Amino acid sequence: MHARNFLPDTHPFAAAQRTRLVLALLLPLATLSGCGQNTSAAWQGYVEGEFVSVASPFAGRLDSLSVQRGQQVGKGTALFVLESDDERAARQQAAEQVRVAEAQLADMKTGKRPVEVDVSRAQLSQAQAAAQRSAAQFRRDRQQYDIGGISQAQLDESRATADSDAARVRELQRDIDVARLPGRDAQQAAQAAQIEAARAALAQAEWKLSRKAVAATQAGLVYDTPYRLGEWVPAGSPVVRMLPPGNVKVRFYVSETVVGSLRNGQSVQVHCDGCPAPVAAKITYVSNEAEYTPPVIYSNETRRKLVFLIEARPTEADAPKLRPGQPVEVSQS
Repeated sequence: MHARNFLPDTHPFAAAQRTRLVLALLLPLATLSGCGQNTSAAWQGYVEGEFVSVASPFAGRLDSLSVQRGQQVGKGTALFVLESDDERAARQQAAEQVRVAEAQLADMKTGKRPVEVDVSRAQLSQAQAAAQRSAAQFRRDRQQYDIGGISQAQLDESRATADSDAARVRELQRDIDVARLPGRDAQQAAQAAQIEAARAALAQAEWKLSRKAVAATQAGLVYDTPYRLGEWVPAGSPVVRMLPPGNVKVRFYVSETVVGSLRNGQSVQVHCDGCPAPVAAKITYVSNEAEYTPPVIYSNETRRKLVFLIEARPTEADAPKLRPGQPVEVSQS
């Protein structure tokens, strides 16, 4: 949310007319004798608001608008909801990807299933039986070779068969040992990284979904609601304009003979039509640059028309008593 300092274009104190109308009210100032003297003079001014535009960073149809213009809302109050079908689907997809990655890591840690190990054991039993037969055959062929009953080639073939069957037995024994082991550390680390990536994608999807339902981050007045239900809201376009109490200020102008007696933090009284009592405020800004009341005639005779902008803010408790654009009269406490 961004704070912006402006009045509605249709307001009588809008940008083009504001300065002329306000400064025209300033000239009946009390005669002031010196720069440092205190005075009971009153200065004309107006109330201005620094509005907070509440928007979603994503586009969507306006499905719900929970507030209306002129309503005072507290911090955390639901303001509006944009349609979020796509964001909900993305969150569901990301959640499933997290579950898949976690299941794969758990599978790596447990090794092969018992049924798969039983298959390897059966294969080992077959290989052991074959190795026993080939070993026995090799012993018989060796005896036959010693008495000249078989050739050297037949003995070599019998020896190779016995060695091959014995190697097969060792291979299957190692397979069973490996099947009982979990995945390698590097594989588990890589899968753990996949889980973290999936969780980050889920967090991003949840964040996008949460930005489709917007609540007030601070208390204030709902000043305007530019969109209506069912309208398409572009990304970043304000759906609610709020005026927090701390963003209300009074702007008024004083002559060059008075500006030196005013300073930041000084208390003033704000008077307005219909206010049962003056509203206390404190000066927060004293302009360093002078302005001329119209008409602008650069001569020594127009020095009395030289004025300085002053800004003052009421307390948050008193701010709701004032309305942006409201003419006021300011005097020193």
